[in-house]
Amino acid sequence: MDKFPLTRDLVLIGGGHTHALVLHKWGMQPLAGVRVTLINPGPTAAYSGMLPGFVAGHYSRDDLDIDLVKLARFAGARFINGAATVIDRDARIVTVPGRPPIGYDALAIDVGITSDMPDLPGFAAHGVPAKPLGVYARAWDHYRAKAKSPQIAIIGGGVAGAELALAMAHALRDIAPKLHLIDRGRALAALGYKARQRMVAALTAYGIEIVENAEVIQIFPEGVLLKDGRLIQSDFTTGAAGAKPHDWIAETGLALRDGFIVVNAQLQTNDPVIFAVGDCAHMSASPRPKAGVYAVRQAPVLYDNLRAVLSGGAMRRYTPQRDYLKLISLGGKYALAEKFGTTWQGAILWRLKNRIDSKFMTQFDKLPVMKRPDLPATAAIGLREALGDKPMCGGCGAKVGRSALQQVLGDAFGDDAAIVQPGQVISTDHLRALTADPVMMTRIAAIHALGDIWAMGAKPQAVTTSIILPRMSADLQQRTMAEIMTAATTVMARAGARIVGGHSSLGDELTIGFTLTGRVDRPITLAAAQAGDALILTKPIGSGTIMAAEMAGQARGADVVACLDLMTQPQGEAAQILHAAHAMTDVTGFGLLGHLRGICDASGTGAVLDWAEVPLMQGAADLSAHGIRSSLFADNQAGAGRIDGIVPDLAYDPQTAGGLLAAVAADSADKLLSELGTAGYRAAIIGQITAGSKIRCR
Repeated sequence: MDKFPLTRDLVLIGGGHTHALVLHKWGMQPLAGVRVTLINPGPTAAYSGMLPGFVAGHYSRDDLDIDLVKLARFAGARFINGAATVIDRDARIVTVPGRPPIGYDALAIDVGITSDMPDLPGFAAHGVPAKPLGVYARAWDHYRAKAKSPQIAIIGGGVAGAELALAMAHALRDIAPKLHLIDRGRALAALGYKARQRMVAALTAYGIEIVENAEVIQIFPEGVLLKDGRLIQSDFTTGAAGAKPHDWIAETGLALRDGFIVVNAQLQTNDPVIFAVGDCAHMSASPRPKAGVYAVRQAPVLYDNLRAVLSGGAMRRYTPQRDYLKLISLGGKYALAEKFGTTWQGAILWRLKNRIDSKFMTQFDKLPVMKRPDLPATAAIGLREALGDKPMCGGCGAKVGRSALQQVLGDAFGDDAAIVQPGQVISTDHLRALTADPVMMTRIAAIHALGDIWAMGAKPQAVTTSIILPRMSADLQQRTMAEIMTAATTVMARAGARIVGGHSSLGDELTIGFTLTGRVDRPITLAAAQAGDALILTKPIGSGTIMAAEMAGQARGADVVACLDLMTQPQGEAAQILHAAHAMTDVTGFGLLGHLRGICDASGTGAVLDWAEVPLMQGAADLSAHGIRSSLFADNQAGAGRIDGIVPDLAYDPQTAGGLLAAVAADSADKLLSELGTAGYRAAIIGQITAGSKIRCR
């Protein structure tokens, strides 16, 4: 939790190299009182320096990617998976489609460049731009795996295009690829005479044909059509030319040069609270070509100047070097170096490049691990055990265990919602935040609370909210409450419910809860499952393990994003499909076996769980195999009681906003499963209800 109230919002648009380094420095030394937000369309950012090595087969895809979700967690920042499309400088808000506006007090832009290749007729359908790097990397991975008689065309004969051509040729060298490097003028014109000669020699050695003074007019599935009528045969066409700024930047009202954002020596735009770095910026004080080395060296200056504008300190200048060492991959583990017109070539230069690139990436792979709080020399008996060996999880991982609740509540412990009068049910639920994004957390909490109503077969009706904000200034309270209430209203309205009131307060951390009523003709309780019923689960499990790993910096960002997306999947349509279920519950804090035990105890039955049929979230099995568990794991294991057979840890994993677990007539199960699949649910038949009282996992 934050030791100090939050008073300022810093928003970083884009996960480029500069921003990645700023976040790393921020994690090591944050500025008290600042809430940091990173906006990026995807959980990773590809490192451009290693792209040729990845294409050539020297690096894996994981080697290439900076995990922005892990990095944001380390920096104490909220990560928003989306693309910024509008900056309203008057209101100081950023628009990301599909969510409420994001307010800022200081803003930095590091979105790189894109390509105008898609504007070329046929390219959008039949070509792959080299930018953005992540899109290109995925397409190349797929092509390389299936290529048999490869014919490749690279449009753009600059250094980037030539480097890609050499890397592709090396990767496919065993199956005799045919590659063409096409340029509308003279290839590699930006290099000095000696460097160009050596690059041309390397291209020739790999059998790459250089096509110069050739204008491409259209892309077809069969290849590239030139203005002079020639058709260059190609089944993989990529474009390394036509770099341009992102279109939305032109609408910001910021000063531009050729579409790039003009910045001064302090990396500021004409708006003093907005900065821009990397390839999307034009350095007016000392213009330089677009190169990653400048982005990397801008990071400490941007870090200091963001802190200065947020704290009232003095800013510093960025002075780029006059030239830099250019290291260009030559396909195999060889590289060409150039600086001040002097060139070198050899394997030792590739090793140098590899060492520089690997060192850059290692700082993001080896982030410091969260430590337990230090205990005083003298402390109460049991304090160390109560703290546990890991931070307390958020969401349902922070809830009280099933066995403790059962002992205290007795007969009141049971169904998901209470029947207050014929035709109406009520339920309440709240969650301690498991993500720093209030909008994502609100969506999860809302879906989670709605689950109790849906599990009873009811239709949501009226809602009241209960919100605890972390300590923050009045401005940030207003921004945060606006985000939360906009998100909550949207989710509840889509579920058919209306927010009618609520309560808010300030505390140590974000907590969001909802009390709901629902209308129902035939309540579906825990107590009517019958021997022979099939068990249907409507959503994969594993969220407790994934989010516990995320807190510890051990989960892949892509897995975290996929997990959050599943948590926010509504279960209202699934509940309608399962309206004839004999018994139903939502799988949440007590884990799959804990909630199955609830159905069996209430119905006086047993069950068989077919573990091989249980759908799992992406990445959950690997994390569990490495011993990652939610802090509620032990309580859930105790609360589920005796289970016969070999029980995987994930069977006890607490779920947040989990799926529905329904006992249905066996002869209807296949039809219901088909309907659930058509509606977009990753549902499965995972076992059956049996006579007796034993639960067995097989």
